[in-house]
Amino acid sequence: MGEISVYDLLIIGAGPAGLTAGLYAGRYRLNCAIFEALLPGGQILLSPTIENYPGFPGGISTDELVANMKKQVDDLGVEIKQEAVSAVTADVFQAHPVYSVKSESGEFKARTLIIASGAHWKKLGVPGEEKLIGRGVSYCGTCDAPLFRDKEIVVVGGGDKAIEEAIYLTKYASKVTLVHRRQGFRAAQILVEKARENPKINFVLDSRVESIFGESKVSGVVIKNTAGGAVSNIDCAGVFIFVGVSPNTDFIHAELARDSGGFIETDNAMATSLQGVFACGDCRSKTLYQVISACGEGAVAGNSAHTYLIST
Repeated sequence: MGEISVYDLLIIGAGPAGLTAGLYAGRYRLNCAIFEALLPGGQILLSPTIENYPGFPGGISTDELVANMKKQVDDLGVEIKQEAVSAVTADVFQAHPVYSVKSESGEFKARTLIIASGAHWKKLGVPGEEKLIGRGVSYCGTCDAPLFRDKEIVVVGGGDKAIEEAIYLTKYASKVTLVHRRQGFRAAQILVEKARENPKINFVLDSRVESIFGESKVSGVVIKNTAGGAVSNIDCAGVFIFVGVSPNTDFIHAELARDSGGFIETDNAMATSLQGVFACGDCRSKTLYQVISACGEGAVAGNSAHTYLIST
């Protein structure tokens, strides 16, 4: 079968949001393809188990969940192109714009787009971090907290997310040590006060993590005091890093409305500021970064793209 000249829909990203959008597109019998730079699943592959996805008491392995999602898409004949997208442009001079997606193998055109390219948690960039991702290093408390029941952990960061997650993690961990490079916090004062009142949270301020150590799993961190330079170790079973998140949207050259963090703004139908372009998942401006919410957004985006196509 030859390449389709103009697709009904192209989806960028094969995480939970993109795969769900592809599932709906396949059921609507749209000519659709999904681009994925790495592996289907996206950021959730950093967590070995998903414990809060409905329908799986006790959790399900991430690999199994992603494999099941991918099989549903494959069974509907939706192609997943395992290649990175380098640019997205729009021909806005037509009554109904046609969008161009450039990838490693060429240029593809579509009447609609769904951007589900996700986001990435900012990393500390210290020795041991990459090696131990998924083996004690985490960027999602809600995802991985149950793995650290009755264990001591370290949380790194000083914003709302770090403080909120530190408080949440005390529901599972026996002790949470919050490491922050300054005395003051960017987080809301009411959150800081709540954290200080929690007997399970210990504050280590004016300090930064120099390295994370452990062989097959995290066993501790090396910290350095930013004022006096003293170096010490903190033994722990896990390190949760919350120093910011950035959307994976640098490839989009078309003008899209975004929030102050660069995340794509949408309405409740997942429609962006560009006609025929929808966004879902972690690249979208929102407050909850979870597999279940990404899937819901993907379903809405897939349905909205179909509604747009049959009305134009």
